[in-house]
Amino acid sequence: MTSDAATGRWPDVKEIVQVALPLYLSMIAVSSSALVNTAALGRFGTTALAGFGLTVAVYFPAMAAVSGAVRGVMPFIAAEKADRAGVLRVVRNGTWLALCAGVPGAAAVACVPLLANATGAAVAPLGPFPLLMAGGVLLNGFGSMATSSLIALGHGKVVMHAGLAGAACTAVLSPLLVIAAGLGLNGAGIALLTSNLVSSTIALLGLRRRLGVRVTEAFDPRVHFGHLLRLAEVGLPMAGTVLVKFGVLGVLAFAAARLSETDIAVHNIATSLVSLMFTAAVAIGQASVPIVSIRASHNDPRGVRRGISAGLLTAMTTLTVICAVIMAFRAFVVRLFTSDPAVTSAVTTLLVLVVLVVLGDGLQAILGFGLTGLKRSTPSFVVFAACYGALALAAVPIAEHAGLTGLWVALAVANLLVATGQGLAFRRETVAHRDNRSRSWNAP
Repeated sequence: MTSDAATGRWPDVKEIVQVALPLYLSMIAVSSSALVNTAALGRFGTTALAGFGLTVAVYFPAMAAVSGAVRGVMPFIAAEKADRAGVLRVVRNGTWLALCAGVPGAAAVACVPLLANATGAAVAPLGPFPLLMAGGVLLNGFGSMATSSLIALGHGKVVMHAGLAGAACTAVLSPLLVIAAGLGLNGAGIALLTSNLVSSTIALLGLRRRLGVRVTEAFDPRVHFGHLLRLAEVGLPMAGTVLVKFGVLGVLAFAAARLSETDIAVHNIATSLVSLMFTAAVAIGQASVPIVSIRASHNDPRGVRRGISAGLLTAMTTLTVICAVIMAFRAFVVRLFTSDPAVTSAVTTLLVLVVLVVLGDGLQAILGFGLTGLKRSTPSFVVFAACYGALALAAVPIAEHAGLTGLWVALAVANLLVATGQGLAFRRETVAHRDNRSRSWNAP
């Protein structure tokens, strides 16, 4: 790395950190509030907790997929940042994209009782709880469209305020409604629905203020199908990537569960640690998209590569620090999850592989968001589906022959292969554009 190249990256690193930090704090707050909700249900009763567990098995993938789909607005918003009318046009079509993605996601959650009956799941009647959660998915679609737009415009603090307010609603209302009011599962549903309503409203109002329009002006009853399809071309592969990842991680959990109770406990704790640390990479990746998109709109391949290099540097530095802290305080961290000596010992032994999985996942996340910034998310989905698809097919045989360690080695290798494939795709896009062999990044 030359000194000039290094100097050129620092302003990008600073900009990424300024946007990513409030996003990360918001994500951590939301995750923490979810733990409060689960704890409240656990104290209320095992039956309520079981019903919650079944519903969120569909709810969380649906939420993630809807959020992924509407992130398709980010590169378009960033590219139109200097043109208020252009931004407003993207927001209006993004609202339709949120509706198109949110309705199927909400329908999937609403159908959880049918899924329970079809699979013979041993849970009590869920009542209106799935419908409350479905409402949260639909609201999340509009809220995620607003937060994606705000991130693309560089207003990460508004997103943080929306996330913190929503998290506070969950943390306060869950114990009150679930335990104090005795509403159990329905209390949790009301708390989560209220949380989504509050956070989405704050994000939408914040976006309205930044655009300087009334709420009604941010929505166009006419559907511009050409532009909507262009947004979907970027957003839907991102949603597909999320669904593939959730599905394959479910297969890995199944493979671990076939080994022993200790192994599935260790696997679940390790997966929780990965999720906690990986959140930082997601925040940094989203913060990198506007930089890449703006430079792509100016046909600046060198600037695009410099921007994604800054994202990689920021992510790898951040994840390395977080992993180092986890390793340094591993005894304390592991005790937060379990008091079983056998599980504690196994998790501690597995931590090195957990670190490798996190670093590989962070690499692929930044490169994937880089492709999103270029409005080319399909290659990312193809690479992810191929590598994780192979992992899903091999998971059970690997677990049977190499145990949990082998399973996590395979996951680390899969993440590295995904990162390699996405890196090659990103390089191909920038090199082809430089040599004028690619269609314009500014294609409508």
